[in-house]
Amino acid sequence: MVWENRAEEAQQALESLFWNQNIQLYDIEIPCPNGECNTVFHYWWMAHAVDVLTDGFKRTGEQRYADRLAALYDGLLKRNGGVWPNELYDDMQWMALAWLRAYQATGVERYKGAALVLWEDIQTGWNDHCGGGIAWQKSQLDYKNTPANAPAAILAARLYREFGRDEDLEWAKRIYAWQKANLVDPETGFVWDGMNRVGDGAIDKDWKFTYCQGVYVGAGVELYRATGERAYLDDAKRSALAAEAELTDASSGVLPDEEDGDGGLFKGVLVRYWAELALEEPASSEAAALIERNAAALWTSGRDASRTVFSTDWTAAPSERVTLSTQLSGIKLLERAAELEKAGLIGAAGVV
Repeated sequence: MVWENRAEEAQQALESLFWNQNIQLYDIEIPCPNGECNTVFHYWWMAHAVDVLTDGFKRTGEQRYADRLAALYDGLLKRNGGVWPNELYDDMQWMALAWLRAYQATGVERYKGAALVLWEDIQTGWNDHCGGGIAWQKSQLDYKNTPANAPAAILAARLYREFGRDEDLEWAKRIYAWQKANLVDPETGFVWDGMNRVGDGAIDKDWKFTYCQGVYVGAGVELYRATGERAYLDDAKRSALAAEAELTDASSGVLPDEEDGDGGLFKGVLVRYWAELALEEPASSEAAALIERNAAALWTSGRDASRTVFSTDWTAAPSERVTLSTQLSGIKLLERAAELEKAGLIGAAGVV
């Protein structure tokens, strides 16, 4: 399987180039001599590292992925002061989603415990500012955005499907309803970033990020899976089409360069959840085709073949410096391409 082999090659590069055994975390960029790059703890980047390790374990079933998950769990807990919560609600959602997936893949109980502890804390972010919704951070409870709400809806729906607790489904529905009513363009389905960021009630409609499109599409898919209500899946398809029209290059169909740092992860978030749409609705080929086009561009143009590291621009070669966020996005894309290849939804060679 072509994409499986490519995903594995990228995972091995993550292990050999980024893993730092001294701190049991990944270096946040390479080169990073003597770990000098790790002056900031990128909590949510590490959550996505948990996610890609889970991808590798699910694809291969190999113990080395389980071992690395266990080591990363220990390193993260130590680095975060022995507890899982932090100040950012969206960061905690990513960590909870990642450990829930790791628990589902491995059966390790402490991963389940981390997800549930985080979910309890995340719920404290809901308040009446802006008519509801979960705040972005604990020090700014009146700022509400897509990054702190759509992933929470995904998490709540997945918790309901895993554990069957009705209150989790009610949370998923409530969060999703607020998100749709406040931060989705009713005319097109395009997803806006946030509202009341500077206290004036304004919506940041000019912030057009792949991240926001991905998580709202994912929320629609997960609510559909949890309820069987077709309207949620229709929402996801509509927003996916709007995002593709707005954000992809008109000639190549490739997603935009959103630079490194946090932006390096944005496209990876989108492709993770668009793959869920493709798997849930195989007859609708747009999401699978987008992933295939972008994976082909990344592998042929956006990769340094000597190191199997990736660029923020999936149509241009990377520089010597590569951030962990950017590498994780590339791995997410390749892992999802491998999954769609296995399901028969994209071509074996990834040629379009």
